[in-house]
Amino acid sequence: MIGRKNAGDQAASEPVKKQDFIDTILYSKKYELQLRAAHIRLPVDQYMMLTILVSLFTGIMTAMAGILIAVLDIQIFPNLFPRIPDIFFGAIAGILAAAGTFACIYFIPLLQAQGRKNKIEQDLPYAVTYMQSLSSTMTLYNIFRSVYEAVDLYGEVSKECGLIIRDVELFGLDLLSAIENTIEVTPSENFKELLNDLSLIYRSGGSLTNFFAAKSDSYREQAKQQLESLLQFLEMIAEVYVTAFVAGPIAVCIMLVAQNISGQNTLGDLMPLLLIGLPIGAAILVGILAILLPSDNLNISRVRKTSSEFGQSLLDSKNETKTDDAFIKQINKRKQAIHLEYILKHPVKFFISTYYVPAVFGTALLLIVFMMWINGALQQIFPEQTFEVFICIAIIAFVTPLMVAYEIRKRYVNKVERELPGFLREISDMRDIGMTLQSAVFMLSENKTGVLSSEIEIVSTDLKSGEKLSDSLVRMEERIGLVSVKRAISLLVKASEVTDYIREILAIAIADLEHYVKMKGKRTSVSFVYLAVIYLSFAIYLYCAYQMNVAFVSSFSSFNMTFDLSSNKGDMFHLGIILAFFSGIMAGQMSANNILAGLKHVIILLTATVITFIYII
Repeated sequence: MIGRKNAGDQAASEPVKKQDFIDTILYSKKYELQLRAAHIRLPVDQYMMLTILVSLFTGIMTAMAGILIAVLDIQIFPNLFPRIPDIFFGAIAGILAAAGTFACIYFIPLLQAQGRKNKIEQDLPYAVTYMQSLSSTMTLYNIFRSVYEAVDLYGEVSKECGLIIRDVELFGLDLLSAIENTIEVTPSENFKELLNDLSLIYRSGGSLTNFFAAKSDSYREQAKQQLESLLQFLEMIAEVYVTAFVAGPIAVCIMLVAQNISGQNTLGDLMPLLLIGLPIGAAILVGILAILLPSDNLNISRVRKTSSEFGQSLLDSKNETKTDDAFIKQINKRKQAIHLEYILKHPVKFFISTYYVPAVFGTALLLIVFMMWINGALQQIFPEQTFEVFICIAIIAFVTPLMVAYEIRKRYVNKVERELPGFLREISDMRDIGMTLQSAVFMLSENKTGVLSSEIEIVSTDLKSGEKLSDSLVRMEERIGLVSVKRAISLLVKASEVTDYIREILAIAIADLEHYVKMKGKRTSVSFVYLAVIYLSFAIYLYCAYQMNVAFVSSFSSFNMTFDLSSNKGDMFHLGIILAFFSGIMAGQMSANNILAGLKHVIILLTATVITFIYII
């Protein structure tokens, strides 16, 4: 302490150096906190130097390419700005490329920190409930460790608790110092408040159980308010998307048709920019939504749980008993046969277990469509605009198996989440009349209704064979693999190990599940408005394409005037494909923040595009 005091006095006596402009940029304390909040491990000066170097390299290479094109007199956009020399376009393109690269890399940590904040505040009510169930028998440090170990259940909250565990175990800090360090870098204000209050409770020796019970209700209300702000943000994104990516192309198409009728085509060079800029802009918008918004969380994660009736002494590394290779090989063959038998008995479960399986089916369908295009079979069916139709059918063929797997998994998840509160409530009611947990499971296993009945029957069979209830429930949650199920079952298992107040824990788990399902349902119901906006805007684009290429042109027939608008039809078809694909993806992002949720919209919109431009126009 004396050494620290003397060092502090010495530091205080030294004059503080005034930072210049470069030091302000490279050593920004505020930006350093943003990097740490985004869990980017580079120091702030290295990250800023990397940003500047990449931006300068991109700008210089773009400018050199533009100047080279101008020197070689290659006309790329001759009619767009005829009075501006081409060499200036190269310089302007270099400046814009450097500025755009710098902005993208600079704002990535800010977006990631904001996205982590949203995910922390979404999972925080459930993590606090889990802490409440452990607080009666565990110390505060062990509570943090338990949350940290449950990273598959509580996501970013577990990672924040992991910072506390790291500081204590690796850096040797005391618990309060580790909490203070995490308060400084966490992006969530709610989590900062929670840690600050926990440090006060820890110092004063207050009741953690009562504190967590009060905080759980508070964070649920805050989660509802956060959902309202999220919906307002989605409304703004929908307006931006419709204005920039639908209304803009419609206006450009109208101007192109009008110029072609008048015999001019000064805006013809704008179409390649649209075909390049629209996908890039839509991809950036989709990426921003993917970073900022929590997903619908349909992931199925399984960890194999095994148990043995024999002791660990049989597995001693010093044991020199030789293994029977033939016996091991026979066991592996039997395992493969059992796995194959499971696939044949439950093909749907195998199909939705991982997205790699439907991706293989999608690739096979894509190859079939490609072979039809190569051998000319597709051209016989669609003699006009064959390549554009091939692109649409290829996309539809590849994404259809993925869409089917996602929708089946979504329906399965929704059924499980609807039935699980009822399952827990029945156990609670049976506990009220004096039944044990084992007896309640035996009785519920006789109920053959619902998707959980088969899993409960397996748990009952395990109990009859002498397994512990906690081990059987853990294996059940791992077989199902859903985060919502794991949260509820792990809460019940942990509570049964540390306390006898099972009914109160069941009530907490039921309330958590119902809150989760309610929030999820509210977002789904409200997202229909944004889906309607996207579909309506795309329908307006198709209607404008029809009017420009059919109705508008036919109105000149009485004047004996004809126009060749085949190039306009092709350009509008290309824009329609791009808008259909990215509008579907955007619909999935806005409804569930999952690209896979938008695949069904992609299929519908691409089908409408083909029908409009092939059979109607």
